[in-house]
Amino acid sequence: MKRWLAALVVLLLGRGRRRARLRGRDRVVPPGFPDRRAENAVLLLFGCAALCAVAFPVVYAVDSIPNQTQFLGLSLGLAFAFVAAACVLIGKRLVVTEENEEEYGLTHPEEQETLGQLVDESGDRITRKRLLLLAGGAAGTALGVALVTPAASLGPFFDVNSFYRTPWRRGIRLVDEVGGIFHVDDVEEETFYTAYPERADREQMGAPLVVVRLKPAQLQLPADRHGWAPDGIVAYSKICTHAGCAIALYRKPKFPPVEPKPALVCPCHYSTFDPARAGKVLFGPAGRPLPQLPLQIGPSGELQAAGNFSGPVGPSWWGVRNHGARS
Repeated sequence: MKRWLAALVVLLLGRGRRRARLRGRDRVVPPGFPDRRAENAVLLLFGCAALCAVAFPVVYAVDSIPNQTQFLGLSLGLAFAFVAAACVLIGKRLVVTEENEEEYGLTHPEEQETLGQLVDESGDRITRKRLLLLAGGAAGTALGVALVTPAASLGPFFDVNSFYRTPWRRGIRLVDEVGGIFHVDDVEEETFYTAYPERADREQMGAPLVVVRLKPAQLQLPADRHGWAPDGIVAYSKICTHAGCAIALYRKPKFPPVEPKPALVCPCHYSTFDPARAGKVLFGPAGRPLPQLPLQIGPSGELQAAGNFSGPVGPSWWGVRNHGARS
C-alpha cells in the first residue's frame, strides 16, 4: 500500500511539473474548442451505465422479479453498451487529434516531453474533467459491483431463509408440465412422473416433485408418515441431496438378484434412493434421504399435498440438517 501511495504522489507531482515546463512551448496539436453538448452526452451515458450496472445486483437480489435471467443480461449488456458509447464519443468529440505525416524517430528526452505535451493538449476541449472522471469512476465502480455479484451464489451469506421455503402446503394440487391435474387413476406403477405445485413458481428449488406408485405392501415408511402415500403413491423432492442436481431416472428391476427393487436415480453422480423406504440412500455420495411430501386425495380424485416436506430441500451444505422445510 505504501508503494502504491508513493507512486501516486510521484505521478501527480510529475504531471504538475511537466505542465509547468510545457506551458511556454508551442502547441503540438491544434487547439480545440469546448463542446458542452458532447460533455453532457458523455455524462448522461456514464450515468445510464451506472444505473444499469446498479440494476444488476438489484434484479439478482429480488426473487419476485419475473424473467430474472433476461433482465440480468439486459442490465449488464446495456451497462457495457453505454460505457462503450461514452468512450467512442470522448474519442470522437472531446479529444483533439493530431495528424502526423512523418514517422516518429528514436525516443529521446525531447520527444518524451513532446509526447507528454501531446497528451495534455489533447484534452483541452474538456472543460469539466473532474466531473467526467467522477462519472466514469461511478460507472466503472457500479460495473465492478455487478460483476462480483454472482459470487453470492457460491453460498448463503446473510439471509438463508429462502433455501428452506417451498410453495407446498396442505391442499395444493399436483400438476404436470402443461398444468394438467394429477388424478389417482392417472398414476401407474413402474412409471416416473414429474409434478409441480399448481399456480406456483416452478423455478423454486422446492417446487418439482418425483411421483411414483408402488404396491402398498412394498412401502416401509416411518410410523409418523402413516397416510402419506395414498394408494401407494409417494412423492419426493426432485432435487438430489448431494449437489442439487435433478432426479431424472427411475430404475425398475430387470434382474431381481442384482436390482431387487425400484429406485430413484440422479444421473449426475449416481446417487440412488429407495422410494419405498422414505427416500433412503441406497448408493452414491448423497448424505441424506430425499425429502418426502405427504399426499392426500381430493374430493374429485386429484392428488394434493397434505403438508410440507419431511425435511429441507436441496444439497447438504453445512447446517442444512438443523432446519426444516417452510411454506
